[in-house]
Amino acid sequence: MDPDSVKSTLSNLAFGNVMAAAARDYQKEVLAQGKSQASSSVNQEVDLDELMDDPELEKLHADRIAALKKEAEKREALKKQGHGEYRDVTEGDFLGEVTGSEKVICHFYHREFYRCKIVDKHLKTLALRHVDTKFIKLDAENAPFFVAKLGVKTLPCVILFRKGIAVDRLVGFQDLGGKDDFSTKTLEALLIKKGILIEKKEDADAEDDGNHENRHRTVRSSLNPDSDSD
Repeated sequence: MDPDSVKSTLSNLAFGNVMAAAARDYQKEVLAQGKSQASSSVNQEVDLDELMDDPELEKLHADRIAALKKEAEKREALKKQGHGEYRDVTEGDFLGEVTGSEKVICHFYHREFYRCKIVDKHLKTLALRHVDTKFIKLDAENAPFFVAKLGVKTLPCVILFRKGIAVDRLVGFQDLGGKDDFSTKTLEALLIKKGILIEKKEDADAEDDGNHENRHRTVRSSLNPDSDSD
């Protein structure tokens, strides 16, 4: 036999053996990976089953459901008392409104005063957000007894009540920078600081647009409405 032919044949045989061995190794590796993944999947399923049967987890879940239910019931009870909205009340209803809830915000207003309308807009937004506090408004012209009793001399005047007792007030926009373009968030922060609102964990509502229509002509009455000048 030709020596070169023998060499070529041996070389081909050697190459074939190497390829066959490589193929066998690859097959073993694939099988091993498949077994490993299957084992991992089984372990995960077992772990999840164990978690589902964990009594502590079940208790946490039950407690959370109970807390949510209790909170929903509380909100419904408060709404029946007039919470969750910004309402106009009469002088005859005023006393019952402020003594019927633990925390009440009352805006003494005049229908024609522009700054009172600005306060209305912000309080309407906050009433929806802070159900724990009652938000009401009282027409100062139609409530002479309580205007005199509470010493309301400048409008807008927002009085804060706790258990029927007036504990603080906002007169005009003195505590809000003295300008008309303050945001709802700014008023909210001030009321939280005064303790009449509870700070929310979630993000606050988007701030209102800062631009308002041209300043109106100052209107004064016997109640000395707050000046609109800068």
